[in-house]
Amino acid sequence: MTDRETLDFDDPMQRPRFTGLATFFRLPYREDFEADPPRIGVCGVPYDGGVTNRPGPRHGPREVRNQSSLMRRVNQATGVNPFQATTVADIGDAWIRKPYELVGAHQEIEDYFQRVKAAGIRALTCGGDHSVTLPILRALAAGGPPLGMIHIDAHVDTGDNYLGSRFHHGAPFKIAVDEGLLDPKKVVQIGIRGALYQRDSSKFSFESGMRVMMIEEVEERGWRACIDEACEIVGEMPIYVSFDIDCLDPAYAPGTGTPEAGGLTMREAQGMIRRLKGLDIRGADMVEVSPPFDVGGITALNGATVMYELLCVMAE
Repeated sequence: MTDRETLDFDDPMQRPRFTGLATFFRLPYREDFEADPPRIGVCGVPYDGGVTNRPGPRHGPREVRNQSSLMRRVNQATGVNPFQATTVADIGDAWIRKPYELVGAHQEIEDYFQRVKAAGIRALTCGGDHSVTLPILRALAAGGPPLGMIHIDAHVDTGDNYLGSRFHHGAPFKIAVDEGLLDPKKVVQIGIRGALYQRDSSKFSFESGMRVMMIEEVEERGWRACIDEACEIVGEMPIYVSFDIDCLDPAYAPGTGTPEAGGLTMREAQGMIRRLKGLDIRGADMVEVSPPFDVGGITALNGATVMYELLCVMAE
């Protein structure tokens, strides 16, 4: 039995995983991250003011932090230890002081990520609903050329006005293109499926030049061919990676606001993320985990696993 005097209690990996306060991957917590900025900052955006139906993703970061305590250091499939490869810390939450006004809330999120960017930190973010990706992109792409993006999701999220607002979780990427934050010809959307309000609901993605891979194509060609093509499309340009947990089949992700039957398996998702090694990833997120609809923590655990796989790729 280990003597307590030999334990480094500043190293959370030397303590049982069920002890202590839950941070992402049991990392050191640095809410005042400018004082000692890590190379990669894992953070939460507990906001779901942009959902169009079932709420709950505001609780996502807290529960994903909890489930992430199950993650160990070394990725058995790739051999990567992201915590040795670079400096990583939990840099807290972009929590919203005025959550009831959507445009203002997005401005608060953008302000937080401007701080993160100014500190030289690459952010790995846990949402929150998918509307939060828009203000993150505004911060990351400010003053520079548009980014490319690999977007794994059940939905294209390039809609427009819905019940009087454009700033909901079904439209962030149309707005991002309209604002010059994304180059649509360097955007790949993978796993798209489900019924639509109207036949042309996804037309912006196709007409703007995004490469849209429906779930039927992923099944017919295989996920390896699809993600390899995605990597060829974005090439060496700076990109953002956005992973909506509802890309997974509801069997793997029941705890989300807009589940769609017939989705990806968790193994397919892990494989695709691992293929992103070597890309110039400037930031990434995993969004739409809704703990109130989860079963046994399945969705939050898979969300934490997705973030771990993204962290391994970003650390390399």
